[in-house]
Amino acid sequence: MSSDLLNLEKPIVELEKKIEELKQFSIDKEIDLSTEIELLEQKRINLEKDTYSNLSPWQHIQIARHFKRPSFYEYVDHIFEGFIELHGDRLFRDDPSIVGGIAYLNQQSVTVIGHQKGKDTKENIKRNFGMPNPEGYRKALRLMKQASKFNRPIITFIDTPGAFPGIEAEERGQGEAIARNLLEMAQLEVPIISVIIGEGGSGGALAIAMGNHVLMLEHAIYSVISPESCGAILWKDSSKGEKAAEALKITAKDLLNLGVIDDIITEPLGGGHHNPEQLMGSVKKALISHLDVLKEYSKEKIVEHRYNKFRKMGLF
Repeated sequence: MSSDLLNLEKPIVELEKKIEELKQFSIDKEIDLSTEIELLEQKRINLEKDTYSNLSPWQHIQIARHFKRPSFYEYVDHIFEGFIELHGDRLFRDDPSIVGGIAYLNQQSVTVIGHQKGKDTKENIKRNFGMPNPEGYRKALRLMKQASKFNRPIITFIDTPGAFPGIEAEERGQGEAIARNLLEMAQLEVPIISVIIGEGGSGGALAIAMGNHVLMLEHAIYSVISPESCGAILWKDSSKGEKAAEALKITAKDLLNLGVIDDIITEPLGGGHHNPEQLMGSVKKALISHLDVLKEYSKEKIVEHRYNKFRKMGLF
């Protein structure tokens, strides 16, 4: 069995394999096994529904980190038209872990920014595993301020374990870059919609996620710290990540109840990587719907709405 499979997927795949073997046996021996095959198919459907309707936080994390999960460029290709990528922070260099540019959504000009992970080891190294350096956040801010200047709505896609924690990132002002983004984004007079598509890790995620509306895919996660790091701090053991995940309230359902996000985008059964086309259609529909609401706001109301949204967080 492929090592690419998650543990929760293995019983389903084993059943699918049995169904295929039974179909082939039916053909080879010219025996009508349609009733038996139909019963197994229904069993597979029920097993899928039971498995994915009762996921633990740790299982959501496994799906959110799945290497086949659609990445930023795939969303751009399927949802937007005429994307033109813009590079560099005009200070140091172009950070490949944050990508941004101009595109059209439903004939509306928008600025699109997102974290980009790799699909294999080579690309992950190139993209720094989706962990931006300060110049990535400064590039994102440059593009957001440009969007504000030309009255373009901003759409951001979040998928990062967190900001890069290396010494060189700290030397170039990682903390200041993230704080600067939060300060500047709070004051932008154009609508901002943020979508958590995979991992939303700490300030590295929040630095481009300060949206008027924050949307989240069903199996994405969003947290102040990774469960493994939380386990290492609380129990001096990073293997306690599963235990930490239960306490952190990192799933879309938990965060909607807490008021941290505004909407959950349902994924295809088993996660977005099982049916990317269906997922992209759902995300595009949600973006257009939320943007239509925000476009009716004045510049002053946009800023006030975003300010009030984040001020309310943490109140009980």
